[in-house]
Amino acid sequence: MEEIRHIGAVDTVRVLANEERLRLLRLLMKGPATLTQLGAAVEHHPAWVRHHVLSLEQAGLVELVETRPTKGYVEKFYCATARAYAVDFVVLPDEGERGLLVILGSDDRALDLLAQRLRERAEGPDVITMAMGSLEGLIALRHGIGHVAGCHLFDAQTGDFNISHARALFPGRALVLVTLAHRQQGLIVPAGNPRGLKDLAEAASAGARLINRNRGSGTRVWLDRLLAGGDVDPFRVAGYETEVVTHDAAARAVAEGAADVALGILPAATAYGLDFVPLVEERYDLVIPREHYESAVLAPLLDLVKDDSFKQAIEDLGGYVTRETGAVTALG
Repeated sequence: MEEIRHIGAVDTVRVLANEERLRLLRLLMKGPATLTQLGAAVEHHPAWVRHHVLSLEQAGLVELVETRPTKGYVEKFYCATARAYAVDFVVLPDEGERGLLVILGSDDRALDLLAQRLRERAEGPDVITMAMGSLEGLIALRHGIGHVAGCHLFDAQTGDFNISHARALFPGRALVLVTLAHRQQGLIVPAGNPRGLKDLAEAASAGARLINRNRGSGTRVWLDRLLAGGDVDPFRVAGYETEVVTHDAAARAVAEGAADVALGILPAATAYGLDFVPLVEERYDLVIPREHYESAVLAPLLDLVKDDSFKQAIEDLGGYVTRETGAVTALG
């Protein structure tokens, strides 16, 4: 029995949508049972139970685990195939003639620019981007949702970005990491920086109100690390539990006076007329399973990241450098 099984097929979701079948599945998640035992538990005839159990079995949600000859007939014991189930389901448009490229992961202006340039190419695929945080993007990619995940996850033990996290989430699977850019993370503060903020931990200790980022985002990882480096208890920080998903949303909160400081990127601060105090530089990579990396749908993206005019456009965003843009790291 698996610990958790992820469900992404429409037909399987449809099977689970039936309340009676869902009840039977939950009973079988507790342990093996016969049709007769299940019928007694749900107060239905075993023939009725059999119909629904067969549907669950065909969907891969339950399986026959034991048979016992008993008084001239065979008892069949069924059990769930996992201790828990998670539905991973995204509705995407039809691929069409151009194909469809789905990019997940961390919110990033250079990534937005990449998607925009790809959409402008008549010969390129349709592009969908979904901002959900670095870690969540990698997990979704592992579950078969999308082709690419953008991330900037720092590993304090190795001093590197993304590699250890990708290896941990894709054991034994071949991946390719393509560097999109290096970028600065820093404090987004009101114009003129009236509090004179220079350090996140000191700002929090001084009572500055924070706007946080979603769990699993690379920026949230940095934020927690910077607070810990200053020996600050995050749950004593005003605003720590207030989360937003994007850099723009964080900058907007500062611009509107809902927060005194946010951790984010320079272009977001600039867009709202705010000041920016750089703190760290990080590498932002595109994590791509090998089978997608070698597919035709990725070819336009891989060509674009090598283009000098595109690299210049990234640097023009502010707070980005492209010294390794297009660099490839193979894993597995």
